[in-house]
Amino acid sequence: MINRVREADNLVPIRHVLLSVSDKTGLDGFVEDLVKQLPQVRLYSTGGTFSLVKEVLGARWAENLTSVSDYTGQPEMQGGLVKTLDFKIYLGLLSETANASHRADLQAAGAAEIDMVVCNLYPFERTVEAAGATIEDARANIDIGGPSMLRAAAKNFLRVAALCDPDDYGETLARLKTFKGCLGLTDRFALAKKAFSRVADYDCAIVAYLASVDREVPLGHYARRDGGR
Repeated sequence: MINRVREADNLVPIRHVLLSVSDKTGLDGFVEDLVKQLPQVRLYSTGGTFSLVKEVLGARWAENLTSVSDYTGQPEMQGGLVKTLDFKIYLGLLSETANASHRADLQAAGAAEIDMVVCNLYPFERTVEAAGATIEDARANIDIGGPSMLRAAAKNFLRVAALCDPDDYGETLARLKTFKGCLGLTDRFALAKKAFSRVADYDCAIVAYLASVDREVPLGHYARRDGGR
């Protein structure tokens, strides 16, 4: 059954933020300003993003930060292949404020309502444009978790802000200051449109690259094992 919501909150306080970025441009300033504005905010982060955020926050704000692995109870898969694809994460992204069943699911799982996702994607386009890029370079730079998080956050713009572009950090911080730690429905909707556009462009780039590669190329690139495992 598809849920259809008839009411949505305008101003939503930002209390729980999920951070997982490939391009870390401007993230240090964004995080520093965010915790200064919102001293009680909880930050959940992955991998290299976690290391950077931990350094930025230092001892004073250390309690604001939790690794996604500690939050979900699941370790990251080797190579970072699985980090955020977890039931608790998507409960927090997709739950609807007025839905009693969703609130019960959140409580049962010990999950937090995630109010903002700060995420950008593996550099697929830049990778395949580089001289000498191979099909394996391209394959390794196809992001799975990032587009999934952005799509979930953007779908639930009724409550969640999907922040996919470092160029939007400053404006987002300004809006949070204006609305005393909240973001409005129009802000979240604008961010949702941008997130869906980014994911669509990303998928189109993958399709275009694969279409440009002769189907015999993988046969020449990979040593084949016949018979499976």
